[in-house]
Amino acid sequence: MPEAPAPAVGIEELRARLDRVDEQFLDRLRERIDICVQIAHHKREHDIPMMQPHRIGIVQERAARFGSENGIDQNFLRALYDLVIAETCRVEDLVIGGPA
Repeated sequence: MPEAPAPAVGIEELRARLDRVDEQFLDRLRERIDICVQIAHHKREHDIPMMQPHRIGIVQERAARFGSENGIDQNFLRALYDLVIAETCRVEDLVIGGPA
């Protein structure tokens, strides 16, 4: 009985690649939150309201467009961004309402 050809890439290598992508993803998420903190400081210093609904719409639409262009479910990306935006709004609230 002939042996099956060895896979070009093993499961452990694929998982290691996935782990690296996850680390980059989390680093970018942290960077995004850090930038939102800077935005919150700017909003506080310039008396700009925390909520900017038009901006949220722009971010959501950009994510949906990315999904459409890259074969990623748009509803998934909208839900993901709902979570990300909720967290960044929470953080901005803390900064804006906190001590100067």
